[in-house]
Amino acid sequence: MKFEHLGMVGYGEVGRIFAAGLRSAVAGVVAWDLKFANAAQREAALAHAAQADVAACGSMQALCAASDLVVSAVTASNTLAVAQEAARHVRPGTVFLDLNSASPGTKQAAAELIDAAGAVYVEAGVMTSVPPYGIRVPMLLGGARAGELAIVLNGWGMDARPVSDRLGVASAIKMCRSVMIKGLEALVIESYATARAYGVEDHMIPTLQETFPSIDWQQQGAYFFSRVVQHGQRRAEEMREAANTVHEAGFEPFMTAAIADKQQWVADQARAGVFNGVDPGAPWQDYADRLLAQRGGTP
Repeated sequence: MKFEHLGMVGYGEVGRIFAAGLRSAVAGVVAWDLKFANAAQREAALAHAAQADVAACGSMQALCAASDLVVSAVTASNTLAVAQEAARHVRPGTVFLDLNSASPGTKQAAAELIDAAGAVYVEAGVMTSVPPYGIRVPMLLGGARAGELAIVLNGWGMDARPVSDRLGVASAIKMCRSVMIKGLEALVIESYATARAYGVEDHMIPTLQETFPSIDWQQQGAYFFSRVVQHGQRRAEEMREAANTVHEAGFEPFMTAAIADKQQWVADQARAGVFNGVDPGAPWQDYADRLLAQRGGTP
């Protein structure tokens, strides 16, 4: 495999990081995002793309025409819709790398569309938060051509490991991990905010420290609150796909559905302005106090 032109579908946090990190690896990078057509977001998004030497496309059709490697980095709920749109325009032989956090069933359905168009579908399970790692974020690849693509990506400085030629394996690993990680986020937010309401956090958190001494529970709490406040909507969508994963395995996703609801609730609070003015690096207590003020104080 050899690529000259990279097309990023989705120019949000992840798309921007990958576009910037891979710009020197290819002859050109193009991007397409709904923000480019949104009056309220268009100017800032286009300015960022221009500064990063990324050509903004006006449509999926234009992106596919200009790309031999298409990378999909959108929210989980748009995974299949992007594949459907790309399948209408993608050129035969193009590699379509799906980074999205979706269930094995969703990835398999997306692959059918892309493969039917004569392109090559490779799934990726991005195994942790992208910003701290950049393009070095660990990812698992799946699909018949996953091994070939991994060689190219690793040559570009990425950390890609093929795990199976069967589609769905990489996503299953990712989704099962997400149940734990996003579940911990939801549990910490619910536990810490409730402890703060009762004024017992200085008694409760040291017990966590004693039981799990390798974790700084104050710092971890701040990080969890911050990430969910910033990205709760995306996390909620991912957890709905995780719930689909559990369901596809034949189990009722009681816990995973509840995690999605908690993440969505925090996202809704953030959208309503509850956390306006709270610095992303603030202690967890600042976030919890906003939730307490919103509900009227202590029990």
